[in-house]
Order: sequence, then C-alpha cells, then structure tokens
Amino acid sequence: MNLPNKLTIMRICLVPPMMVFVVFDFGLGVWANLIAMALFSIASITDMFDGKIARKRGLVTNFGKFLDPLADKFLVLGALVSMCLVAQNDVYGKLLLLGTAIVIFRELAVTSLRLIANKADGAVIAANIFGKIKTTLQIVFINVALFEPVFDKIIGVDTLRIPSYICLCAMAVMTVFSGATYVKSYWKYIAVDK
Repeated sequence: MNLPNKLTIMRICLVPPMMVFVVFDFGLGVWANLIAMALFSIASITDMFDGKIARKRGLVTNFGKFLDPLADKFLVLGALVSMCLVAQNDVYGKLLLLGTAIVIFRELAVTSLRLIANKADGAVIAANIFGKIKTTLQIVFINVALFEPVFDKIIGVDTLRIPSYICLCAMAVMTVFSGATYVKSYWKYIAVDK
C-alpha cells in the first residue's frame, strides 16, 4: 500500500462525506456548500498527485491502475448526482440532470470500449488530451456550482447561476466531444463486420 494508492483510497473515502454535505446542510446554510466544496477540492487535488508520484517514484501498480480511474468516476458522479438530488425543478435543475446523464452515458461508453479493446488484443486506451480537458471542466463546473450560492450570499447579488450555466454547457460539450474522439479512434473494435 504505497503513497499513490493511499491518496486514491483517500479520494474515494472523501466522496460520501462530500455527498452528505451537498444533500444535507445540517442548518449550516452556505457553510455546508463550502465544506462540500473543500472536500471535493481536496479529493480533486489527490487525483493530480497520485499518478505523478506513482510514475516519478516507480510506484505504478495494477491496484492503482484499476482504482485510480474508478475513484475519479466516483468523485465526479457522486458530486453530480448529489447536486441533482437537491436541484430545483427549474431550467437549471433540468439542464444539470441532462448534463449528469451525458457524463454517465459517456463514462459507460468509454469504459465499455476500453474493456472491448483490452479483451480483443490487450490494447490499453489511455486518456487523451480531450479526456483530460473534460475532467478539468467537470471539476471546474462542480466547484463553480457549489461556490455560486456562497458567492451570491457574500456579495448580496443573485448571479442567476450564469457562471454555472456557462461551465455546465462547456462540460457537457467537452464530455460529448471527448467521448466521440475515443469512439472514432477505436471504432475498429466495435465496427460491424462487413
């Protein structure tokens, strides 16, 4: 159990409390948002470091290769699903649900494609630049969406969720685009035989 693997496990362990503070405010008001955002941010930072440490120190393990991408999905999907649970039934809430569905469908499609490619000839589909941009935009959106109510209360002005709308749209577009690039690049594994 090396340091990168411990960071990955820590990231997974931070997901349930982060979700709890998104869904329940415990009478803390916007402080619950700040706590959820802090937990999410700490977990996101561990994602940046565990892979770098593993490669730099030669600590890459099969356990880490399996758990690291799974931990990323737990973190992002846990945050998005929690936010959907507390969203109002308005335009933003419906777009948030749609964006979350897009993320879930994309992750299922790419994970299935990875499994098929690996089973077919042992190919490992690594994350490309678009996948990394997608993950970054997901993290940015979640942080913006969690912080926006806090910001509104601090400045005393309703931002009408405009920053969240912008980040949500960017996240959804890049999620679809990055998924399409994977499907296009590895279409040979799923193409119907002629």
